[in-house]
Amino acid sequence: MCRLWLVSLLLLAPFIASSQPAELRFDEMYEGSGILGLQYSSRLMALNGQEVVVRGFMAPPLKAEATFFVLTSNPVNLCPFCDSDADWPTDIIVVLPEGEVEFRPNTDPVEIQGILNVGAYVEPTSGFYCRVWMTEAEVRVLR
Repeated sequence: MCRLWLVSLLLLAPFIASSQPAELRFDEMYEGSGILGLQYSSRLMALNGQEVVVRGFMAPPLKAEATFFVLTSNPVNLCPFCDSDADWPTDIIVVLPEGEVEFRPNTDPVEIQGILNVGAYVEPTSGFYCRVWMTEAEVRVLR
């Protein structure tokens, strides 16, 4: 009987949901671009609505009392709205944290864990538009 239980468990193991959130890298977000702009990857779409972990850098806040921040794959020195010549990356994630977040220098790597959302979103207090965002987000500094 015990052997049958063990065999059943081993056969079902691939189908048992992991309690660990999936990791998402910025280079996995898009598959290319077309006439309508960047095209979401199948990996990004498969993780939509799920808890994920993403590592990156906090972009400088749009304003001091911001309730969200932008996560980028590489450090960004300038707010693109403050300098019209600034090069704003296309692979960004807007992060809506659970509570207050201490903004970190743009050189400190951070890890964000939260619910991934894919599709157009306009942040209501600023009008900031994004295509990928995270809610219920927790921030961990990696340095």
